Amino acid sequence: MSKGIILFQSKYGAIKKYADWLAEMTGYDCAETKNANAVDLKPYDVILLGGGVYASGIAGFQFIKKNIGQLADKKIAVFAVGASPYDEKAILQMRDLHFKNELRSIPLFYCRGAWDEETMKFTDRALCKMLQKAVAKQNPDEYEPWQKALMCTVGQKCDWTDQSYLEPLLKQIEKWR
Repeated sequence: MSKGIILFQSKYGAIKKYADWLAEMTGYDCAETKNANAVDLKPYDVILLGGGVYASGIAGFQFIKKNIGQLADKKIAVFAVGASPYDEKAILQMRDLHFKNELRSIPLFYCRGAWDEETMKFTDRALCKMLQKAVAKQNPDEYEPWQKALMCTVGQKCDWTDQSYLEPLLKQIEKWR
């Protein structure tokens, strides 16, 4: 049986929720990315990195990019968490943007997160409001999936977290065993 660790960077709690579920399901250790050190990951065979999607970037992914040389012998997967519903086109764009060269073989999974404007930091809330205003000027019939989701959340508190989003990642882990 392989030894694994789940590294996560959670801003509002959805990623931590998924990381905790994964730890429970797999028996893997769990730690925040900000406390991780590539040297400390030597005993692990599997590294799962979870981070929120912000402006098409994945929080905490920089850790993998920076340390890929030291992690080359590890099985690595990334799970991104965002407020938008799953959209294959958006996931492929994220892959193309961030998973280049030696990162290309790292599997990317997506889990839907949560939305609560009341708990957002001022800057995040202000950016979302600006984005909502810009999207509102467009024809709703032509919205991208993320735009539809954004406009449906105005003034709402939503929690879409669900363990079933982890099933594809769990199947990947099984393949590695």
